Amino acid sequence: MSTTPPRMSNETRGLWLGLVGVTVFALTLPMTRLATGPVDAPQLSPWFITFARVVIAGALSAVFLLATRSPWPRPHQRKPLFIAVLGNALGFPLLLGLALREVSSGHAAVLTALLPMTTAVMAAWVLHQRARLGFWLCAGLGTALVVAFSLLRAWQQAGHFAFEWADGLLLGAMLCASLGYVYGARVTPELGAERVICWMCLMALPVALPVAWATWPDQSTQPIRATSWMALAYVGTFSMWAGFFAWFRGLAIGGALRVSQVQLLQPFISILAAVPLLGEPLEAITIVFALAVVATVFAGKRLALPAAPAAPRHPTPTTRAP
Repeated sequence: MSTTPPRMSNETRGLWLGLVGVTVFALTLPMTRLATGPVDAPQLSPWFITFARVVIAGALSAVFLLATRSPWPRPHQRKPLFIAVLGNALGFPLLLGLALREVSSGHAAVLTALLPMTTAVMAAWVLHQRARLGFWLCAGLGTALVVAFSLLRAWQQAGHFAFEWADGLLLGAMLCASLGYVYGARVTPELGAERVICWMCLMALPVALPVAWATWPDQSTQPIRATSWMALAYVGTFSMWAGFFAWFRGLAIGGALRVSQVQLLQPFISILAAVPLLGEPLEAITIVFALAVVATVFAGKRLALPAAPAAPRHPTPTTRAP
C-alpha cells in the first residue's frame, strides 16, 4: 500500500504563496506611514520613498538577474512588464505615500480592503475571466461600504460629510496595484515570478535613480528618524521585491481571480501591525467597516467562478466508429 502523501493542487499552492505575499504586503501601510510621517511631523517625502524603494529593489534585481544569467525579456513580454512597472513600481507607492501623509494606516486599510475585488475585476477585464452577476453585486456593495466609511470619517473629524483627497489617492493606488498584479501575472508563466518583479524594478531604475537622488531629504532642517530609514528599507526590500516572488507565482499557478481573494486578510494584519508600530488605537468603526468590506469580498470570492456555459439548443450529432 502506497504511503506517498497526495500532491498539493496548483490552486492550494497558489493560495499559500499568495498568503505569504499578502503577509509581507500587509506591513506596507504602517511601514509607509512610519517612513513618511504625518503631515504635522513629516519625515521622508512620498516622492523620495517611491523612487528610493525602486532603487533598492532594482539593485537587488540586478544581482539576481546576473547571478541567474536571465535572458532579456522578449518583445511580446515588454508591454505587460511596462504596464506592471507603471502600476506596481511607480503608481501604487507614490499615491499610497501621498495618502498616508493625510490619513492613518487604519483608515487606509479599510479602503484598501477592496483591493482583492479591484484585482478580480481587473482580471476579469484584462484576462477575460467571466464571473457571475452576484460577484459584480458584491463588488458594488463593497464599494458602497467604503464610500460610507469615508463620509462617516469625514463627519467625525470635520463635522460635515465630504470625501477626503486622500481617499481619491487610495482609490487610484488600488487601481494601479490591481493593474500591475494582473499584467505581472500574465507573463509570470513564461518568465517566472522572480524574473517578473526583477525586470520590473530594473526597467524602472533609469527613472528612479535620478529622481531619488534629486529628492534626497535635507536633514539639516529636519533630521530623519532611524525608524523611518528602517521602514524605507523594508518597503524597498520586501514590499517592492521579495514579496512579489511569492505573490506573482501564486497568482500564476492558482489563478489571479481566485488567489487575489487571499488579500481579504490584509487589512486586519495592517490594522493590528499599526498598533505596535505607530501607536494607532483599535477604533471600533475601523474594525466594523473592515469586517463588512471583507465580508463582501468573501461573498464575491464564492461567486467569482466563471459562469457555466449555456447548454446547446440542439443536441450535437454523435459520430460512430466504423
